[in-house]
Amino acid sequence: MSLLPEEGTLLRIFISEDAKYGNKLLYEAIVREAQENGLAGATVFRGVMGFQAGHDIQTSSLLRLSDNLPVVIEIVDEHEKIERFIPVVKEMVADGLITAEKARIIKAVKKT
Repeated sequence: MSLLPEEGTLLRIFISEDAKYGNKLLYEAIVREAQENGLAGATVFRGVMGFQAGHDIQTSSLLRLSDNLPVVIEIVDEHEKIERFIPVVKEMVADGLITAEKARIIKAVKKT
């Protein structure tokens, strides 16, 4: 059973690990919101090094312990669903970067 069409959209959100939305971590809030909005899935990646405009470099270097590493959230779904979700994410993200691009979906199936 195919879950997605061959063409979709990849939504990518770049934030800091310690960014908050209310009293929750922002990346957790976004993933939960994506699930509640019926999106196909979301994955959070924790970076080992990065920076955002106007900010210092964040790194996991042993010499400098960091609890505020860069985080990337990726969500792929049908274009229309992602477009409906973008305003939700824009409202949640106060400091970060949000991108969207066309995605060619090679395989999206769920074992039953």
